[in-house]
Amino acid sequence: MKKSAWSLGAMMLLVLIMMTTVGVASSNNYEPVPKASNQETAYINGLELRDGKVYLTVDPIKWYEGEEANQIFREREQDPEMTEAPDGYYIVNDTEEQIELAVADDAEVLLQLYDHTGRYEDAQISWNQMVSLNKFTDIYHKDDIVDMKWFPFHITVEDGVVVKIIQQYVP
Repeated sequence: MKKSAWSLGAMMLLVLIMMTTVGVASSNNYEPVPKASNQETAYINGLELRDGKVYLTVDPIKWYEGEEANQIFREREQDPEMTEAPDGYYIVNDTEEQIELAVADDAEVLLQLYDHTGRYEDAQISWNQMVSLNKFTDIYHKDDIVDMKWFPFHITVEDGVVVKIIQQYVP
């Protein structure tokens, strides 16, 4: 997973904000994204506008939560000191891929955490905030406070086109 270079102060402030919202998130109706047969979980490594159409470059991953995450964690890590996945989730990304997918103009986009105002203190978790594809494009390219490349996304594909994008909350 690639991350932009940040100043130490900015990074520490974001970590503090995220730490203060984790308690809120855990008691604020977090619901795992339901799995669907036409849904993949991936990092969005690129978002490009070409000929009036949005294209994503994604790296598919396996996302596990709860007991399923613990089981995979134990199988893969085999650390006698740790028997559960930290923070209740586990990501497997054995091969890095770059797959390009077209996005439907009317794709549904749901975000959990993003930079609303350009102020660190306003980067708060708000579950399943619906934004337009145009707004998501702007948010994706604005990475000074919250970088969308840090989050997995659940991407629903129909007939080879992305129709839904859901940001996965990561504690």
